Amino acid sequence: MDTTRIQALTSMAAVLGLFVLMTLPALIGIARERRTDRQIERAEAARAAAGRREVPVASRPATGAAPHRTARAA
Repeated sequence: MDTTRIQALTSMAAVLGLFVLMTLPALIGIARERRTDRQIERAEAARAAAGRREVPVASRPATGAAPHRTARAA
């Protein structure tokens, strides 16, 4: 191999290495998202199998809740 081919091979390896370093965080994030989605699907399936239908928190009416007030310094 002559110098030109060695430099081209080195440059190609450097570009490939940088590509891997830049895409690795995104690939790890995708893997975590898929794992989370699978866990949510399993939890929903388990809840449906148990036959429990709970009302979501956002649609529940407030029961005797007083408004929150912050303490003031004297």
